[in-house]
Amino acid sequence: MLTRYDEFPCHQIVSTFNHVDTSAREWMERVIMHHHDMEGRFHLTCGIGWYPNRNVIDAFACFAVEGKTQYTVVASRELRPKIDVVEIGPFSYDIIEPLKKIRYSLGKNKYNLSYDLEFEANMPCHEEEPQFSRSRGRVVENVVRYDQTGRVGGWIKVGGKTYQVDKKNWLVERDHSWGIRRGGADMVETGVQPREYGLGTLYSWAAIQFPKWGACYHIREEWDEKLDAPRIWHFSGGIFYPQESKKEEIKLDSIDHNFKVRPDNRRLESGHITLNGADGSKKEISLQAVGAVNLSRAGYGAFEGFIHGIWLGESFLDGVKLDLTDPNIAGELFWNTDCKFKCGNQVGYGVVELLVVGKYPKYGF
Repeated sequence: MLTRYDEFPCHQIVSTFNHVDTSAREWMERVIMHHHDMEGRFHLTCGIGWYPNRNVIDAFACFAVEGKTQYTVVASRELRPKIDVVEIGPFSYDIIEPLKKIRYSLGKNKYNLSYDLEFEANMPCHEEEPQFSRSRGRVVENVVRYDQTGRVGGWIKVGGKTYQVDKKNWLVERDHSWGIRRGGADMVETGVQPREYGLGTLYSWAAIQFPKWGACYHIREEWDEKLDAPRIWHFSGGIFYPQESKKEEIKLDSIDHNFKVRPDNRRLESGHITLNGADGSKKEISLQAVGAVNLSRAGYGAFEGFIHGIWLGESFLDGVKLDLTDPNIAGELFWNTDCKFKCGNQVGYGVVELLVVGKYPKYGF
């Protein structure tokens, strides 16, 4: 089947854009965008996922207000034949200028959350190192990803109230990945051998914006019982600058992290990180959590049957309103946290994703 993308001379496999180069059901393409104001009053995380070998496209949005209430909307539909139309129920996504400007919206719906927003990049994309791993001889991850920071303008309407989103005070951090990925519908499939899990795992991804520079990192560690220490099995990162500065990105060799997490639900509270540049430079950064959203109801957990990539018929739409002050809700998945950062006398903002699972003595678990 031909799509509008087939008009462009950018094919990379001997097929049309209706197909990818593997039949693995876990192949997906996903965009996630984190929005927040500098005061920490509001946070919106939204995303879209394409699953060509499941014939599914889905979308979600989570908007938290004052750390007290969260509105969540999720949608899914059959991918084909409209494989080249990014509309999922009331969700839409339009690329205005590649790698620079994107407009996306959530139209009116019965779950009382809608928005019309435009992202504008303020730094070039950071291209991560590929992630690859096998389990029992089978490829379970083969992913590439890029990250980018920027500003956002438009409006968000929730519960009958409209909030104006000003590019001077609202920031965005986003990532775009594609390939065979862990998680999603494969986590709930039956009749297959259970996944392998390590003794303890730490995952952290961050995108940080300071006025004249930014940084991203992605680290995964496993607790090594023999060494009685963490073992890094994936790392990527870089420090980048506004495009008009003409400065090249500095690759990171590593980071040192010292997070403070709540012992009851392992949510990030504060911490320090050191960015170790390949050029020998170091940046010491402190961070303080200022807000977060619950992603367990948005496809990152199988809440009421919805999980990323799962087949829910020709079309599906659902939503939920959460009380974030409820201890039971607070104990669910809050892996992306808005943070305020300090590096010397510089103040920045961004998002940190942090998951600490299983045994991890470094952080008291």
